[in-house]
Amino acid sequence: TIADLIATRRYPIYLVNFTQRACAEQAQNLLSVDICSKDEKEAIRRMLLDFSFDTPYGKDFQRFIRHGIGLHHAGLLPKYRLLVEKLAQAGLLKVVSGTDTLGVGVNIPIRTVLFTQLCKYDGEKTGILSVRDFQQIAGRAGRKGFDDRGTVVAQAPEHVIENRRLASKKAGGKKVVMHKPPLKGYVHFDKGTFERLIAGTPEALESRFAVTHGMLLNCLQARAGTRGGGYRRLTRLIALSHGGERGKREHRRRAATCFRGLHRAGIIALHPGPAASGSGRVVEVSGDLQRDFSLNQTLSLYLLEVLHALDPDDPAYALDVLTLVEAILENPDVVLYRQLDKLKTERMDEMKAQGIEYEQRIVELDEMEWPKPNRDFIYATFNAFAEKHPWVAETNIRPKSVAREMFETYCTFADFIREYGLQRSEGVLLRYLADVYKTLSQTVPAAARTDEVLDIIGHFRAMLKTVDSSLLDEWESLKDPSGRRVALHPPPLADRPRELADDAKSLAVRVRGELHGLLRALAARSYDDAVTLLAPDPEGEPWTAARLAETLAPYWTEHASIVTTPAARRPRNTVIQEIGTKRWRAQQRIIDPEGDEDWALDCIVDLSVGSRAEGGSRAESAAGPGAPDGGPLIMLQAIGI
Repeated sequence: TIADLIATRRYPIYLVNFTQRACAEQAQNLLSVDICSKDEKEAIRRMLLDFSFDTPYGKDFQRFIRHGIGLHHAGLLPKYRLLVEKLAQAGLLKVVSGTDTLGVGVNIPIRTVLFTQLCKYDGEKTGILSVRDFQQIAGRAGRKGFDDRGTVVAQAPEHVIENRRLASKKAGGKKVVMHKPPLKGYVHFDKGTFERLIAGTPEALESRFAVTHGMLLNCLQARAGTRGGGYRRLTRLIALSHGGERGKREHRRRAATCFRGLHRAGIIALHPGPAASGSGRVVEVSGDLQRDFSLNQTLSLYLLEVLHALDPDDPAYALDVLTLVEAILENPDVVLYRQLDKLKTERMDEMKAQGIEYEQRIVELDEMEWPKPNRDFIYATFNAFAEKHPWVAETNIRPKSVAREMFETYCTFADFIREYGLQRSEGVLLRYLADVYKTLSQTVPAAARTDEVLDIIGHFRAMLKTVDSSLLDEWESLKDPSGRRVALHPPPLADRPRELADDAKSLAVRVRGELHGLLRALAARSYDDAVTLLAPDPEGEPWTAARLAETLAPYWTEHASIVTTPAARRPRNTVIQEIGTKRWRAQQRIIDPEGDEDWALDCIVDLSVGSRAEGGSRAESAAGPGAPDGGPLIMLQAIGI
């Protein structure tokens, strides 16, 4: 079918699949088809010269792209989806294999929509597509301003196609066995089904408008200090929503409940209005909160309340804060089930070695859960919170340990993907980590952020920027009140804004993060990677992988490894001293298994070059939006005792 569509110049073709796995499998199958000419493949190659396919799934994704086949679904990293859109807009991709949930804002010019089937599994059962779903994706056919019309094609069921081929053989006298429909994941469809979907009336849309604490807080922040201004703004939004009058009354009651909840939590306060304005009170948002404080998660108030129950002096405080943040976020199901599968496999091997009966093994495996640190504390505090806030009956707490596991084990994004076989779901993990970072940055109050918490924030921000900066840049550009778009590529070292030098706490977070990254590379003996983490020293001998290996050789003679646990990365193991104008000395203890702590990294941080940059951005925390990312800050002077 695709060969015929290409031969009749009805491309670009959007190949509609209903799972991310099917998207990749169809793209793989098409590698045997000659989609593009040599000249077209060369044009694609030139477009990819400056693009980095540096994640575990990058190699497979690159093969598809170079063959003229795009892949587009939510499991991909944003930078890969953006690349597909860019190449499609340039007319270089003849086929894009994607899911049926192609976003409204996605700019992929499509001439033909090709459905692989007309039934899908909706999470509970397999059924024929709704008219609305069918027409939404079919409506993509035809490029605005280029095509007078588009084409929509649907494949017949696979067994029907095969049986038609077999029928011709049977007519020739051969003995054949006809194929039967699949037993699972299939509901019969035919040409009549296709025609009914084309002519059918789409199902009615239902309003999904909902009032949340975050929405109310945003309204109040925008009109803080004006009598009734912020709350009145929310009531106008409710009036403009598309639900019925009964639903709007429920929204107004919900708004009042949210307002009382914010007031009880101390997030907002009521004060008498100015005498000249007559009677009434004005709402003020607490000045103790950071400027970008938000409550975008349904259970954000629970997080704020339970943070007070933690002891900041507890060595596990920062990790417990991270666990509470993860507990209020939506579950990245594919990641959690892979964690559970790994635990079950390990436990099954243990029980086999212990000679436990099969039936008993299965019972124990069925009762296992993915990692849930502090589960008893979280469930107990949530139940107490729910008793005081009946509205939480509509949701539930979700303890898990994805970000915490990555931080505790100092696992890179790529290592975690490989460890759990998540190559086709890189985008799912990245979006989850972005939610963790944003919640840590915006919902955990500044007063609850110890140096260790700031290090965690800085750690995940650096990871997001390294893996795929587009997601983070887009979010931060939306927050920039100047309306400037954040560049997709970081500015060079010479353009680093000067404000970081004026904020000692932000500088310390940034420097500790870079030192920890260097430690990790040295611990893995990845000296080539370590060199990339160092700023060039104009006055010193340049560091090379060979020089690093030679310098550390005596360490490896004395010690078996470099410890990179959270305890080894605590702020007390880093000493930063100012030694001149915009110059600091940074020393990082190297923790060894024997506890000798007799080695250290000795580095210099020099921001005097950045201080000459003109313009620059406003001062921000290095663990938050706007932090300079122009390259490494640390210049390694020595590694020794």
